[in-house]
Amino acid sequence: VSLTLKKYNPKRLVVFSRDEMKQWEMAKKFNDPRIRFFIGDVRDKERLHRALHGVNYVVHAAATKIVPTAEYNPFECIKTNINGAMNLIDACIDQKVKRVVALSTDKASSPINLYGATKFASDKLFVASNSSYASGHETKFSVVRYGNVMGSRGSVIPFFISLKDQGVLPITDDRMTRFMISLEQGVDLVWHAFKDMLGGEIYVKKIPSMKITDIAK
Repeated sequence: VSLTLKKYNPKRLVVFSRDEMKQWEMAKKFNDPRIRFFIGDVRDKERLHRALHGVNYVVHAAATKIVPTAEYNPFECIKTNINGAMNLIDACIDQKVKRVVALSTDKASSPINLYGATKFASDKLFVASNSSYASGHETKFSVVRYGNVMGSRGSVIPFFISLKDQGVLPITDDRMTRFMISLEQGVDLVWHAFKDMLGGEIYVKKIPSMKITDIAK
């Protein structure tokens, strides 16, 4: 939100999420009349329909994304990551949104866990919605896919930092690697997709791979 407000001057920027506390903190931080806050859930199509009225561009970032959480709560993961994607696609088409960029993950490539599988399915929905689904609409859909956003909630770097005073960092397999990207690079890729897309692309940014042992050190 802060990067978008700096680079562009949108008439209105809608923050749509379930987290009232985060929205309250954001409202105090920004105090900007261009920002609107909607409490809502991508599982609720009617609420999405209302929130998207008059909106031109959508960044779809809603996801149940913690891998073990998805394994233990598979129905909940599917409701948000797959059903939520379908609801958003329908609402965007109905409200004549111009362009939609959906955030994906490297875990959607050859998925081995439920989170990756749901995001793989979600990516397929967004790509297919350009042509085979409700053909003739004006909305363009694309996907951006990257690795671990450094410092993001639930990711490995904050986890390691929280344990650093204990002197022991848990590593499942020392051969494991992580693709790393900064938050600013991730946002730049979304902006690039909005400018470049014709609809149906999956953008994959070339980013460095790091060994988990190097990150731990």
